[in-house]
Formats: sequence, C-alpha cells, structure tokens
Amino acid sequence: MELLKTLLIVLQVVSALAVIVLVLLQQGKGADMGAAFGSGSSGSLFGASGSANFLSHTTAIFAALFFISTLGITWIGNKKEVSPGVLSGTVAPAAAPTAPTAPVQDPTKPAVPK
Repeated sequence: MELLKTLLIVLQVVSALAVIVLVLLQQGKGADMGAAFGSGSSGSLFGASGSANFLSHTTAIFAALFFISTLGITWIGNKKEVSPGVLSGTVAPAAAPTAPTAPVQDPTKPAVPK
C-alpha cells in the first residue's frame, strides 16, 4: 500500500507542475508568457489555433490526473488498519454467583411479629 501511495504522490507532484507550466504557456488576452516561447505565431507546428487547443486539452488531462491522484491519496490515507487491543484473545470470566437476597416484604401487608 505504501508503494501505491508513493506513486500517487509522485503523479500528483508531476501533474501539478505540468498544469503550472501549461497554464503559463497558454496565450491569454495579453499574450503574456505564451508569446515569449513562440506559441503565438501562426506558422507553428499546430497552426494558428492548433497550439491553443493542444495546450488546453493537455492542461485538462493533467488537471484530471491531479484530481484523481488527490482523491486516491485521500482514500488511502483514510483507510486505517485496526490494531488489536490489549485484551484481544482473552476470554471474559463467567459471571460470579450472587449471594441470595432476603425476601422483600409487601408494603401493603402489615408486618406480623413472630
């Protein structure tokens, strides 16, 4: 279970970094960071609007991987192994016999002296 948890944490960190980089690469209204790396040019590998579609789809995929890995880590973290208590495996003692009690007199009947 620890190996799966480690793999999910690595997947979460990688997908978080990929989402950060892909969001910074995308061309916004002001063409901020995307134009600096050449994704704003129309003669690119993906065409005029192809890089925007490719980057947005890739961002969505990595965001989905991030959320799935987060849910997986949460699920694994909430599964608690029940450890046996200090009294596990012991047998409860039988009930001790009780002493006989005196009969209770009915309060509606008068007491008869002997």
